[in-house]
Amino acid sequence: MWSGACCGPATYKKARRCHEAGEISAAEFKRVEDRAVDAAIAMQEAVGLDVVTDGAFRRYAFFGHLIDAVEGFDKFGGWAIPFHDEQGNELVFQRPVVVSRLTQKRPLAAEEFTYLRGRTTRQAKVTLVSAQQAAAYYDPDKSKAAYPSIDAYLADVVDILRAEVAELVRLGCTYIQVDAPQYAALIDPVIREGYRQRGNDPDTLLDRCIELDNAVIADHPGVVFGLHLCRGNNQSKFYASGGYEPVARVFERTRFHRFLLEYDDERSGDFEPLRHVPEDRVVVLGLVTTKKPHLEAKDELKRRIEAAATYVPLERLALSPQCGFASTEEGNLISPMDQEATLRLVAETAGEVWGDA
Repeated sequence: MWSGACCGPATYKKARRCHEAGEISAAEFKRVEDRAVDAAIAMQEAVGLDVVTDGAFRRYAFFGHLIDAVEGFDKFGGWAIPFHDEQGNELVFQRPVVVSRLTQKRPLAAEEFTYLRGRTTRQAKVTLVSAQQAAAYYDPDKSKAAYPSIDAYLADVVDILRAEVAELVRLGCTYIQVDAPQYAALIDPVIREGYRQRGNDPDTLLDRCIELDNAVIADHPGVVFGLHLCRGNNQSKFYASGGYEPVARVFERTRFHRFLLEYDDERSGDFEPLRHVPEDRVVVLGLVTTKKPHLEAKDELKRRIEAAATYVPLERLALSPQCGFASTEEGNLISPMDQEATLRLVAETAGEVWGDA
């Protein structure tokens, strides 16, 4: 019997390793996983967040719901992507790769939502990987036996994600966020040039991304769809830099209601691209970092919100961390206490700027 006493990330990660090694049963691991989710919900409510998640404890990475729920992927067989920090420290992250026809074993995120729904009265948000992010898991050599073209593969991915959205809506989910860090590859000038050198036009790829995202979210009245754009967030490191102007068409042509944007440092550029945001959309400013324990000053956050309001009215702005605390199970270089302080800063600052709104 598993004897872990606390519910924190360290206990959860130890239990996950034990389960993968066959040292504890699936039932025992689920009990630990549930307790970790309970603790994450309680912390978010305690600091005053209006929207809560399950902390992504049921995933080994932000895209893990797709890989674990759908057969056909080699979990670590894809091409590697380098992440680095301002000091030049680097890590290489191995992506999945599709190697056989996709066969869905179970829902992607339905368990996450139904458990969360039963344990909070706040708005419950569920995140799904974007189809364009999943496009990175296609390799012309390793995948061609299963799918002769990336378009054939993405057609199946879109069908799976569309069905998951419909199931979440049926279960009562009213806030679905699509995580699309792959857009960062179309922001960074160096990466954009790399696409061109390989014969791919970045703007054509952008139009394809928009088409895929719109197909996934479809039309569900009463449900808020958010699109999260960041530049990589792996163990406090990133993989891209640049402002949003090269992908401003995302604001104009997608059907998302909210854009959750990374804006915590100079890598994110200025607020001028927000002039492209339609008048009926909300921008969630990710001004607070999740990569470092440093806390931004409230006065500075308020000043930056005021600067953003020159492009989008204050009533259509909101505040959040720039990304999650753990895009992979390793987590960022920030303690649970630092995470709580970060979320409290977000809630308190938002309360002071927008009041009860």
